[in-house]
Amino acid sequence: MSIRVEFYGIPRHRAGVAETTVEVTTATMALQDVVRQLSARFPVLARDCFDHDALRDGYAANVNGERFVSDATTPLPDGSCLLILSADAGG
Repeated sequence: MSIRVEFYGIPRHRAGVAETTVEVTTATMALQDVVRQLSARFPVLARDCFDHDALRDGYAANVNGERFVSDATTPLPDGSCLLILSADAGG
């Protein structure tokens, strides 16, 4: 089970990749769990874009292209696609 994570704007530059996969260890994971895994994998991304287990101001998360989320406890079911982008991405 996994969640696909796509990066846009500054997060893509800081991660050094356009996308990655985070393995789901339970039926669902929260946004904060994904942020923790990404922080361990991409320290520069964590330093510049995350504030502990949440996104810093100026960054956004979108689930499946349907809704923006900011609550770190938002559940992300298996197979979700999480977009992480800077507020300036896309113009």
